[in-house]
Amino acid sequence: MVKSIDYKTHGTCSRMIHVEVEDGIIKNCSFVNGCPGNTLGISKIVVGMKAEDVINTFKGLKCGSKETSCPDQLACALASLSEQ
Repeated sequence: MVKSIDYKTHGTCSRMIHVEVEDGIIKNCSFVNGCPGNTLGISKIVVGMKAEDVINTFKGLKCGSKETSCPDQLACALASLSEQ
């Protein structure tokens, strides 16, 4: 079963994350806005990974002086998706 979410980010340059997960594995990930190289890189790296591993790796990462980051927001998106 494929689960997907369009997650509105908070506190980052990116504005939204679209992510699809099937049987706990990330199948698709894309960011709207943000630092193009970084968000594209994150999207490519996480495809094929277990959502749980991405949450554990990215949760709590900060971007400079911000309280969050695009990877942290992806962890939040995945966590909310797993609660559905």
